Amino acid sequence: MADSGTLTRADLADTLNRQIGLSRTDSAAMIESILEHVTNALIDGENVKISGFGTFVLRDKGQRIGRNPKTGVEVPITPRRVLTFRASQGMRDRLK
Repeated sequence: MADSGTLTRADLADTLNRQIGLSRTDSAAMIESILEHVTNALIDGENVKISGFGTFVLRDKGQRIGRNPKTGVEVPITPRRVLTFRASQGMRDRLK
């Protein structure tokens, strides 16, 4: 893993390369393919559940009135879709 404390695509591909023996090119392609499948499912409005890891859930938020904290002026906040992640119970237990 990188020194910055962030797990990257390259780190995942390197792990596949070392542990499974795939070439670096095949490892990187596999990671890209998995991430592409997850992204496409989310774009299509599907939730993504990875057993033992967690669930990516799309939520549609309606329009609401917000307030500018600096001026106090009320402004409308447009409807939008947000992505949330909920870790599985097993993952939460491992992170304690």
